[in-house]
Formats: sequence, C-alpha cells, structure tokens
Amino acid sequence: MSVYDTLKERGLIAQTTHDEEIRELLEKEKINFYIGFDPTADSLHIGHFMQLVVMKHMQNAGHTPIVLLGGGTTMVGDPTGKADMRPMISQETIQHNADRFKEQMSRFIEFGDGPGKAKMVNNADWLLKLNYVDFLREVGVHFSVNRMLTAECFKTRMEKGLSFLEFNYMLMQSYDFYKLNQDYDCKMEFGGDDQWSNIIGGIELIRKKAGKSVYGMTFTLLTNSEGKKMGKTEKGALWLDAEKVSPYDFYQYWRNVDDRDVIRMLKLMTFVPMEEIREYEKLEGQELNKVKAILAFEVTKMVHGEEEAKKAQEAARSVFGAGTANANMPTFELSREKLGEGINIIDLMAEAGLVPSKGEGRRVIQQGGLSIDGEKITDIAATITEDSFKDGAIVIKKGKKVHIKVVLV
Repeated sequence: MSVYDTLKERGLIAQTTHDEEIRELLEKEKINFYIGFDPTADSLHIGHFMQLVVMKHMQNAGHTPIVLLGGGTTMVGDPTGKADMRPMISQETIQHNADRFKEQMSRFIEFGDGPGKAKMVNNADWLLKLNYVDFLREVGVHFSVNRMLTAECFKTRMEKGLSFLEFNYMLMQSYDFYKLNQDYDCKMEFGGDDQWSNIIGGIELIRKKAGKSVYGMTFTLLTNSEGKKMGKTEKGALWLDAEKVSPYDFYQYWRNVDDRDVIRMLKLMTFVPMEEIREYEKLEGQELNKVKAILAFEVTKMVHGEEEAKKAQEAARSVFGAGTANANMPTFELSREKLGEGINIIDLMAEAGLVPSKGEGRRVIQQGGLSIDGEKITDIAATITEDSFKDGAIVIKKGKKVHIKVVLV
C-alpha cells in the first residue's frame, strides 16, 4: 500500500490539489515535502501533533520531511481562523519558542543528514533579509487582491477588519514554498485544511515564477463527531509539554473521548494497524472502553514516552479500580498548618486548583460531580480533617475526567 492510500484509508486527507498526480508522484518517487510551524507559544499542542503524525507516515514511506519553523512569519501572524489580530511577539521570544519546538519534534521525527532524514529550516533566514520593494516587485505582482479577499483564511477577519500587516501573510507563506522549491527541490506542501488558500498561493507563485508543477495536500482538522474542535481542556489547550499538561491528564483526555469518536481518533492519531482497528469497529457500548484505553496509551506513549504512558495507565486503573490514593497523577501538597482542625471541601477544591472559584465548587458538589476516594460528596459544608487522609493522601475526582491526589505534608 502506498503512503497516499495509507493517509486516505486513515481519514487524514481533506483536500488535494491534484489527486491522481499526487498519488502517482508518491508511488514513483521519494520526494521532499514540507509543513510549516509558527512558534507562537513555547510548546506544541495536539493540533501540531496531527501534522507530525502525517509527517511520520510520509517519512516511514521513504519521503524526506522539511520542518519549516516560522521565525519570520510569526512576526506577522497568521490571520487564519482568528477573530482578532495575534499579539506581536519579540524575536527573542520567537527564537525561544522555536528552540522548544525543535526539542519536542525530535521525539517524533528522525532528523539527520542521510537519505529520508528530516531537515529543519527557519524562514527568518530569508524573510527577515528581504527588501520590501523588491519583494513586492518579485512576489506581490503575481497576486490578485480581488482573489485574495475571497480566500477562506481572511474571511473571519473581514468583519472586524483585516490589518495590512496580516494581509501580507499569504504572500510570505507562498514565498516560503517557492524558496524551499528552489533550494531543496520541495515538491509538496502539507497543512491543516484551514491552510488551503495559503498552499494554493504558493503553488501558483512557483508556477508563475519558475514554471514548475508542485502540489498541495491538506489534512483533516481535529474535530469530534459534532464538528467541534478537539484538543481543548478545562485549563486551555492540550499541550504536549508535560509541565503544561501532565501525562496523566493527557492520558485521561483520550481515555474519555466520546464513544462516537474513539475509532476515528485511533485512525488519525496512532499507528495501530488498520486490520486491528477494523476489529475494534465491531465493538460497542462498554466494550469501547478497552479501545479508549488503547487510544490513550498509544497517543501518550508517542508524546511522553512509554514509561510515562504506563504510569498514567496504572494511575487510571488505580483510580477507576481500587480507588487508592497512591496513583501517579497530578498532586497538590496540603500543609498540616493549612489543614488545621479541618478545611472545608470547597476551600480545598479552590486551593488545589480544581475549580476557578468557590461558586463553581459549590455547583459541582450540588450537581453530584465530586467524590473523594470513590465516595460521592453531596454536602457543601463537608470538612476534610487529618482523619480523612489514608496513608497521607486522598484522591479527589471532579466529574469523569479530572482527578488530583492531595498529599498531606
């Protein structure tokens, strides 16, 4: 099976610019392709992980990935899907974020100098050196403003106002593809489906300036069965950095996906063989919990390593099984001084960061969403004392997904 068929079968492909040509190209040649990453934060998130999965499928098939870090484009900011202009980021911050991206990507993609080894380049190396008037004459002349204004990437900004700064982004991304084609014989650009207009811009620029045929492919955005974007937690984005989202919380996110989403996520996010997944498709109801555990373990293993995935798996089994407080999960240390003669459960929830406010803590308890060591708490006046701690710790569970171990110190 060709890598094109693999991506298609797993539901990863959203659109292609030239379907049959791309299929034939990927079957007959080993090509250089690229995906761009703008380092707007100091960690990759689960949306980036989707792109890395596609990149890994391609690399496994012998194609050479080019990771393009957007040190230059980040200084402008991609307006795609944004209601407001992105905050301006300093060069120092962008460089720091880019360094973190490199570190995280190395866990998934094999970099090096040999055949098929991934390359990493930074568009700051050419974009920041450009003379603006020369850029307009060489690149801007090939773009129709009328056509650009109809592009999907600008639509959400047209109502509130699109800055001229952001209007340049499509030209810059298109120039990136042209530059990579010239310097590295890059023949394909991959990206999320929201990048379609920008990818088309690069293909057209290369055709007009270099007279070459290049190609583009977008892959499925990470959405659930209701079409809502996935990868958001109560605390914000589902980051790949263990300091931002613990391996346990990361594992639990995937362990608790909706029944309707688990098979699709297994196809999109893991390398579990399709023959195996087709067997899982026959399962339903409670039997799907086994599949969710496989999904959670596989994705956590890729992001945090097998050891952390096993710890998260054991922690989850402890919580849902014996209810022990000794699981390896997010921990909050409560001092005996703070505990005193006893602490109100709502105060403890707020202290431990389980709820943003005491009002929210009260609502959780009243709706039956809180338990301690497996026992539901229904009294908002409940007091936690030293006697509540068995072996010096308790496990507080909020809803189905959030658990924390409170350790008495």
